[in-house]
Amino acid sequence: MNDITFDDLDRKIINALQGGFPVSDDPFGEVASWFDTDRENIISRIKALLDNGALSRFGPLFNSERMGGAVTLAALKVPNDRFEEVTKLVNAHREVAHNYARTHELNMWFVLATETPDQIARVIEKIEAETGLHVFNCPKEQEYFIGLRLEI
Repeated sequence: MNDITFDDLDRKIINALQGGFPVSDDPFGEVASWFDTDRENIISRIKALLDNGALSRFGPLFNSERMGGAVTLAALKVPNDRFEEVTKLVNAHREVAHNYARTHELNMWFVLATETPDQIARVIEKIEAETGLHVFNCPKEQEYFIGLRLEI
């Protein structure tokens, strides 16, 4: 596991950008003005935070369903000796947004995000064919907004 280190400015950037990112002609310049630095410093710090694993992702979150797409949570029961192989097969699909190992009978959980609702079933069928495993599709029944912020 990497030892992740960052300074006060890195913390400020992470904390500030969890709540939103400016929509402007120069968003990185705008963020830089909040911290009395320049856009190149902000961009290089975000890249370093991604490279060292402090951030796993930097980008917008879209409501796929409002845009005509679909999202579902799916699970697999993967034999331990095939876990790495199956992970690579599942993650090779561009529709897989996240993939998590869990200590449970259903030990691999992943999120599928597709451009259209009917693509969910097609991706699940492909994953089942490639892995030889049954995919448990767990579409949401109700949406909740939690507003999670992880201040550091």
